[in-house]
Amino acid sequence: MRTPILSFAFAALASGAIAQSGPLVIYTSTPTDQMDELVARFNESYPDIEVEYFRSGTTEVMNRLEAEFTAGDPQPDVLLIADTVVMEGLKAEDRLLAFPDADTTGTDAALHDDEGHYFSTKLITTGFAYNTDLVDDPASSWAELTDPAIAGRLTMASPLYSGAAMIHVGTIAETEGFGWDYFETLAEHGAIAGRGNGGVLSAVANGEVDYGIIIDFMPLNAAADGSPVAFVFPDEGVTAVTEPVAILSSAENVEAAQAFVNWQLSEEGQRFHVEQGYLPLRDGIDRPASFPDVEIDIMQVDPATLLEQSDEIKRRFADLFGG
Repeated sequence: MRTPILSFAFAALASGAIAQSGPLVIYTSTPTDQMDELVARFNESYPDIEVEYFRSGTTEVMNRLEAEFTAGDPQPDVLLIADTVVMEGLKAEDRLLAFPDADTTGTDAALHDDEGHYFSTKLITTGFAYNTDLVDDPASSWAELTDPAIAGRLTMASPLYSGAAMIHVGTIAETEGFGWDYFETLAEHGAIAGRGNGGVLSAVANGEVDYGIIIDFMPLNAAADGSPVAFVFPDEGVTAVTEPVAILSSAENVEAAQAFVNWQLSEEGQRFHVEQGYLPLRDGIDRPASFPDVEIDIMQVDPATLLEQSDEIKRRFADLFGG
């Protein structure tokens, strides 16, 4: 029997809506305010699907789900998190239900699992933000962040809590010219780690630190709202996550789960993601107005490599910055 979490239902029937209905449980790392907006918009097309969700950082989401697996009572139908590495692990454990008929029109097939076990929904890059009231001549590269004067006033999210941070740290550690020496230098010069990206934004915006390594949309949206922050796409490139969505093999409402996946990938869903400040994956949809008109270079590492090294990444990071 499922445990109630947060529930939303809307009565208006949108034209063309399919008749999927009933409860749909989602576990997610999407910020609560954005998840509320997403559910409300989804329910405009699928008013008979009653969405419940649990939200936390990727690590805590997975700790809860693993405990439910152990108890033989997994709650969610759908998982929506920032971490492809976790999805790879769940796929290997046969925890995900393939959806080969998902409508991926207009998106790059390479962004999705080739067997349809999970699907990217958007592009979220990690660069760094700075406080515009405190920094007159901002850094433009990852390398500059190791300067003692900058590192001592720098914070970042932790891979022990954040899936995006896990991808970021693992990617930088595997990139030629950086490696673990990069993080050792940051730690030596006084950089600190909190938990999630929301805490990083707050610390930068409030002037507790000058710089924060952070996912893109948070400072870009905050800057658009008048907060004294700016976001930098570093010269060497950015790391990125795609917030994949997947249906669990234990899902109780598969039809509703499939509707949710297809909506995320649809033109409607992709335009909604842009409204929230995310880069879309679907062709023909403009990036958010908050994004500068710059070329975005992605630093990439095979997710299978990061999956294999995930425990080591967390251990080494905790040794440097605490857990």
